[in-house]
Amino acid sequence: MTTGTLASLNERSRDIFKHIVDSYLATGEPVGSRHLSRLLPRALSPASIRSVMQDLEQLGLVYAPHTSAGRLPTQTGLRFFVDAMLQVGDVGDEERRRIETEVRAASESRSFEDALGEASSLLSGLTRGAGVVVTSKDNDRIKHIEFLRLDAERALTILVGEDGNVENRVIATSPGLPASALVEAGNYLNARIRGRTLAEARTEIETERRAAETELDSITERLVDSGLASWARLQGGSRQLIVRGQANLLEDLTAIEDLERIRLLFADLETKTDVIELLHRAESGEGVRIFIGSENKLFSLSGSSMIAAPFRDSTHRIIGVLGIIGPTRLNYARVVPMVDFTARVVSRVVGGG
Repeated sequence: MTTGTLASLNERSRDIFKHIVDSYLATGEPVGSRHLSRLLPRALSPASIRSVMQDLEQLGLVYAPHTSAGRLPTQTGLRFFVDAMLQVGDVGDEERRRIETEVRAASESRSFEDALGEASSLLSGLTRGAGVVVTSKDNDRIKHIEFLRLDAERALTILVGEDGNVENRVIATSPGLPASALVEAGNYLNARIRGRTLAEARTEIETERRAAETELDSITERLVDSGLASWARLQGGSRQLIVRGQANLLEDLTAIEDLERIRLLFADLETKTDVIELLHRAESGEGVRIFIGSENKLFSLSGSSMIAAPFRDSTHRIIGVLGIIGPTRLNYARVVPMVDFTARVVSRVVGGG
């Protein structure tokens, strides 16, 4: 199953899939075609709904837990729902005041560790999940990275750590960045990133880019000085090499080799620039991480999910993670903003804000 296959779902299929997930999150029970026909805003027969459900099952988004016609979302289906269809709510004013007041009070009257414990307890009570806090988070070493387009201005970054953990971050992408650039960036990084942190990979690629720019300047300077080419400055500040005297080039094998090297360097620099920007966004990206079922090795057998967010010190360095562990049918729309807000409060307390 590919992202393109998921994106090709028509509106009717998405509506039916969303109702299956919503019903599962609310009740934990499979939902059948007859029940769905009463819930859907459009008039569809149970037979039509069953046909769509079979298509969703073939895509790996839903499954039948037993011989009945009811369906439940698979782990893949939940991941697709969370990444592409979840409409996140907001934290109520009363809950915001309670979290802010009690976390700050614990920090001021006791200690930072007590503030973390208070934040964990509050999240547990408000979400009916198990609160978890991990501090002194090291910068994880990456085994694999992938970028998947969500829409024109957002992409999902999937980070697989050497310890087997999977982390997902939604990042903003530059307007007009083609989907092919995301694929190329992932391929480029996976040939280099294994065993490195995001920061280490970005530093290494920036060094390679500077070396390529130096080589490009050297080669083009030689061609321009020889009168075979000139630089033109285009709109936006970028430069283009204009080749002159093509007949003379045919007699100068070195010049032909230089032009081919320049072409390769331009392509290489374009790739490196895209990769560095994506790495920077993934490295500094804010937001909540959602781990569903076996995506995290801790939950591969228990079928639990975790919603977690980093908190930072006054220098914006990640120093810990807090979150909630619960069943895969957590109320994601409610828990995600609550975890995010609590992490921001803890960051402000740490930073003295």
